[in-house]
Amino acid sequence: MANIKSAKKRVLVAERNAARNKAIRSRVKTFVKKVYAAVDGGNKAEAETALKAAMTELEKATSKGVYHKNTTSRKISRLTLMVNKMA
Repeated sequence: MANIKSAKKRVLVAERNAARNKAIRSRVKTFVKKVYAAVDGGNKAEAETALKAAMTELEKATSKGVYHKNTTSRKISRLTLMVNKMA
């Protein structure tokens, strides 16, 4: 453990930010799983609504600095391709 006051504060801040980032990543993963489930189920309408919600969550995570913008673009692109390939 750090002895300097500012170092102690940085430890606390880092823990708080890590918890926040973990919660945001978990939320994004949940929305992405809903898209996969809808695609596996073969329900195109449900997949499209799940995709829209997942895109929103991914973009929010990017704006908060949890994901890099290219990572978000790649994830959205792959999900969109998957939904568009449905019959």
